[in-house]
Amino acid sequence: MSKDRPNLIENQLLSALPTEEYKRLLPNLELVSLNFKQIIYAPDEPIEYVYFPNSGIISLVNVTEDGRTVEAAMVGNEGMAGIPVFLGADKMPALAISQVVGDAVRMKVDVFKREVTPSTSLYKLLLRYTQALLNQISQSVACNCLHPVEGRCCRWLLMCHDRVKSDQFMLTQELISQMLGVRRASVSEVAATLQKAGLIRYSRGKITICDRQGLESASCECYQVVKEEFDRLLGTP
Repeated sequence: MSKDRPNLIENQLLSALPTEEYKRLLPNLELVSLNFKQIIYAPDEPIEYVYFPNSGIISLVNVTEDGRTVEAAMVGNEGMAGIPVFLGADKMPALAISQVVGDAVRMKVDVFKREVTPSTSLYKLLLRYTQALLNQISQSVACNCLHPVEGRCCRWLLMCHDRVKSDQFMLTQELISQMLGVRRASVSEVAATLQKAGLIRYSRGKITICDRQGLESASCECYQVVKEEFDRLLGTP
């Protein structure tokens, strides 16, 4: 990485910026940790920062009145958490929570609004990213309604794998069940099946991807649909 691109930033949106714009934004970016189950945005609370993950994953989660949850989308180092601000809002009804530990750089909302204008490269990138994110959300709706738990779980693990950039990461079955909106027992059954097939290894909250190709074969088509749209709009890193 060049001296103009310090190691503290591995976010793909920021890394794609022209050097001059990147250097202009850099003083406004603060490096922060993403801790397990850290609340990034509470529902209907003012958004103070936008986040550009370097590693780890932020989930956008819908929570019902009776406390049940389901993930609408995930944000990793390919994107930004805080799209409502980009679209002109100051809050959102969903919960944004860190589900895989890592780090991010964040920018204050007032600075973001001042610096990211229609003439900037980041603004144009965020337009395409927003379209890709909306596609991820709509595909998640279809997937959650129409596909078996095993295919959904494989799709979700593949999306995590892409964003974490490691074959091994901490992830509990309880969290997976909350993100998919299914019973924990269902996730346990799927995990046992995938482990028996040699696709993953699971022990004490740690998941290891052992056979990426096999996991893709076991996934429903939603993983590939979402990935191809991200690649089309933002390019493969």
